[in-house]
Amino acid sequence: MKRALISAACLLFVSAPIAFAAQAPSDAPYLDDRSSPEAVVRSLYSAIDRHEYARAWGYFGEAKPAKDFDSFAKGYADTDSIDLKIGAISEEGAAGSIYYGVPVAIRATDKMGEQKVFAGCYTLRQVNADVQEPPFDPIHIDKGELKPSTANLEDALPKQCGDGPPPPKKDAALEQAKKTFLAAYGDQCDQETPEHKPISEPTAYAIHYKDKDAAEGEPEREVRLFRFFCHMAAYNESAVYYVTDDATGVRQLQFAVPELDIRYENDNPEGKVDSITVTGFQTEDTAINSAYDEANRTITTAAKWRGVGDASSAGTYLFRNGRFALVQYDVDASYDGEVNPQTVVDYNTPP
Repeated sequence: MKRALISAACLLFVSAPIAFAAQAPSDAPYLDDRSSPEAVVRSLYSAIDRHEYARAWGYFGEAKPAKDFDSFAKGYADTDSIDLKIGAISEEGAAGSIYYGVPVAIRATDKMGEQKVFAGCYTLRQVNADVQEPPFDPIHIDKGELKPSTANLEDALPKQCGDGPPPPKKDAALEQAKKTFLAAYGDQCDQETPEHKPISEPTAYAIHYKDKDAAEGEPEREVRLFRFFCHMAAYNESAVYYVTDDATGVRQLQFAVPELDIRYENDNPEGKVDSITVTGFQTEDTAINSAYDEANRTITTAAKWRGVGDASSAGTYLFRNGRFALVQYDVDASYDGEVNPQTVVDYNTPP
């Protein structure tokens, strides 16, 4: 293998499989982010992909990856593309710093099309910001080594770095749902649940199912459901729901609710209900007094129109064929001190 390809392989760090192809700097995406070990690694390869080797050199700390910058830059002369994969990142605090262990496997392709796999561990260091003096030292690549491997890219990836147990794998779907929820509702919702837990920690469910048109022997699919507490009022609690699957990623559930034309005898809301007519449908992004029933695969809502609960509306949303759909909606429109709802929407019979 060419020396230049080996040199390039010693600089490969990333938090997910990404391919980098040689291309003009103006066409390659620019990323310069030191907010996390993953971000530093991604930024390193953004610089390499754009042939901005001075920027790439800057992501390393005092221990540089080559004897001088010219040797570092020349190490990429024959490198055409790189496929990278990273394992679970570990971290350990020591003497005012946090050290991150990063398991890495890479497949490097040179300009002649020759491919080689390398694997190993790298260490990134974050010096605690509150003890630093100018100039500020951000997260940087501290040390590491990749060695040739005869395995394929997946099998070559080390299970862990260091002698301790491997760190738990992050739940990517959960983390993305939390990030999406906080971005949209972090400032709108209460900051903790009635149980004094942070609102960013949802209740999570896994739903396994088969499409109605699935072929015999086809494996089940999985949808993850996340329920985030949002707000507690006098007698109504609101929640926000997200779902995710392998096809569409994270998306927020919108709840269909009927628009109602309610008529009272003598136009008196305290009197008898004369009629309730569904005039259309709209969607709401929060669910009131809601719960998910795992046995029946339904989300139910139960909104009180006033504290005594004699006037209310309630929806039932059934999971089928990969989605939640409104199947029943009940309304108690009479403020008469009694609980006497009537069903105004009924799609309970599965297709």
